[in-house]
Amino acid sequence: MTHEALANWAYCEDFVPEDEVLRRARDVAGALGCIPVMPGAGAVLTAMALAIQARTVAEIGTGAGVSAVYLLRGMHADGILTSIDVEPENQKAARQAIAAAGFPPERVRMISGAALDVLPRLTDGGYDFVLIDAVKSEYPAYLEHALRIVRAGGVIAIDNALWHSKVADPAQRDHNTTAVRETLKAVRASEELTPVLLPSGDGLLIAIRR
Repeated sequence: MTHEALANWAYCEDFVPEDEVLRRARDVAGALGCIPVMPGAGAVLTAMALAIQARTVAEIGTGAGVSAVYLLRGMHADGILTSIDVEPENQKAARQAIAAAGFPPERVRMISGAALDVLPRLTDGGYDFVLIDAVKSEYPAYLEHALRIVRAGGVIAIDNALWHSKVADPAQRDHNTTAVRETLKAVRASEELTPVLLPSGDGLLIAIRR
């Protein structure tokens, strides 16, 4: 990346500054070993949730609550966020971040467990918005479930879609990079989705279910 491109990217990332709630949640995420959405990607999540007036959102990967706060800030006032994570400690931290952001606990349904065990139990077509941001090697399977549970006109968002600039480099063939790359190709080839790939954060793929 050229100096000018890097400067533009940094400017975009900081264009919507994070408040103390998000900065604190980001610090907790670092302590827990989570990789939260970056500020630019988070701002996109808020804007997309607001644009479709999302009431039902499923989040695959809770982390420490950074993405949850971004999503809730764009969702309809009576919306419910369903968040899945295998680590109960992550979800405990997320609940604290969500409370600090001023959202009541009933706005979030936390489900502790492996995503591929939990997702089959979610309702077909029951969600306005699905965020994929968990185990990279499982992204292709997450996409299959997301297609099933998101409604027509709903949004699927995939974070880390550029995966540390590896996805665009065909020489990078490690398991995680290959899985993310295959997921992007599947989205692009799907007749059910209209996608756009954004360089925000570590790459954010947005796809609208037709």
